[in-house]
Amino acid sequence: MKEFGLKSSKAGLESIGIQKVAEAHWNLTPAELTEHALANKEGVLTSTGALMCDTGKFTGRSPKDKFIVKDAKTADKVWWGNINIPFDEDKFDALHQKMLKFLEDKKVYVRDAYAGADKTYRLKLRVVNTHAWHNLFCYNMFLRPETYKLKDFEPTFTIINAPEFEADPEVDGTRQKNFAIVNFTKNIILIGGTGYAGEMKKGIFSVLNFTLPTDHNVLSMHCSANMSENRDGDTAVFFGLSGTGKTTLSADENRGLIGDDEHGWTENGVFNFEGGCYAKTIDLTEEKEPQIYKAIKFGAIVENTRFIPGTREVDYTNTEVTENTRTAYPIHHINNAVEPSIGGIPKNIFFLTCDAYGVLPPISKLNKGQAMYHFISGYTAKVAGTEAGVTEPQTVFSACFGAPFLPLHPTVYAEMLGKKMDENKVNVWLVNTGWSGGPYGVGSRMKLKYTRAMITAALNGGLDEVGYRNHSIYGCAIPATCPDVPSEVLSPRETWKNDKGYYEMANKLATEFIENFKKFEEFANDEIMAGAPKPNLSKV
Repeated sequence: MKEFGLKSSKAGLESIGIQKVAEAHWNLTPAELTEHALANKEGVLTSTGALMCDTGKFTGRSPKDKFIVKDAKTADKVWWGNINIPFDEDKFDALHQKMLKFLEDKKVYVRDAYAGADKTYRLKLRVVNTHAWHNLFCYNMFLRPETYKLKDFEPTFTIINAPEFEADPEVDGTRQKNFAIVNFTKNIILIGGTGYAGEMKKGIFSVLNFTLPTDHNVLSMHCSANMSENRDGDTAVFFGLSGTGKTTLSADENRGLIGDDEHGWTENGVFNFEGGCYAKTIDLTEEKEPQIYKAIKFGAIVENTRFIPGTREVDYTNTEVTENTRTAYPIHHINNAVEPSIGGIPKNIFFLTCDAYGVLPPISKLNKGQAMYHFISGYTAKVAGTEAGVTEPQTVFSACFGAPFLPLHPTVYAEMLGKKMDENKVNVWLVNTGWSGGPYGVGSRMKLKYTRAMITAALNGGLDEVGYRNHSIYGCAIPATCPDVPSEVLSPRETWKNDKGYYEMANKLATEFIENFKKFEEFANDEIMAGAPKPNLSKV
């Protein structure tokens, strides 16, 4: 075995079962990995120096091909179902051995890294890739140990990722040729048959979503987080599904960015799991997202994008490969990033939703029960697809705003959130970045400047002393006034100019909330259930 780079003297590849490979390149720098990727014909350079790569057949995660090994450690803890699909121990061991055999004549790239900026809860990772650009992705997305710590590095969790290796479903127990399998007893993730780099990032996120709550009483969260510019501990957390404005609203030039996607909440504060950002780039412009746009430079990666013809400039409007075009870059590419990526105890939490029904207030305050209920619901709505004549909004519910990555039952995370609210007197705000004055097709999208003004007011205490009234269906507390926002904007019913139409739509959405929540009722306590909306047919 030929080995290059900064290899650990304590635990080599043999410690994770790999007896031989053709070449092992350890902990290469971004420049070296870029050179290897270009030499391997894995990608090309853009005009800004970023590396452009394609992920192949899979341009996103494959949730139906993600498995967890069911054994003594996981059998009674994991929330089994169509999100957490069980995998047989023996099948895992056999597949693992087949992958190790596959690697014997391959060149691999090995990276030692951390997940978790808080040293107390940090996970030590070793990632083995057959693609140089995947190893660069891991350099960007995970935390980078100091060089002197690499010599004695001993991993606690390992990822083996070989996109060229495909499973035999009939023999190996997978659904298709591609797979991502987590083994919590052996501390290994196996990924094969897919070139989508995000499987590694989300695989480790799933690991932390299991270990932190169960072993350390730390709440793991699929959210972004920032803090006041003077770093005085005024931390804010933003939850929201795709299209709700999570990245846009947390990327505030007047506040320090702790992280954009994955965090833990301890007794002392919030910490980022990652060392970088993995942002969507569809329709990216410098005007709309200046921080992300400027971060795409040498060392960054752009996935599944295309050039403007005749140039090396990326055409961010191009959806030839997928609409899920992305960039991965280290967090220090963002000027106002907080390093280390740790903040204080949150004072404000924002649940962002793009309500295409146009019935939720643009900002409202939730009590503890409502917060837990909406957290478990994880609601947003999307406008209908391209089918002619279809304008009806489509509801989307994703538990805890990250259902695909939750090994435990959602009520576990919700009850932890409720406890944090009690202990720290945290404000929880429901923010509708979607429609006002009517549903999609009738009303209009909430102005970004108003949403920013409402969030700023919540952060600086501008909503502390204003009057509130409770929504007749959702129960949330609606402020009577907000600095820099017209008062009429704050009441969704008033913006409709049609009481009957408003309440019909508000009741319709409330019914969908209740129907979605039926699968959680068995595990939800009375306080959570009290947070449910209550349809009011007398208003129709």
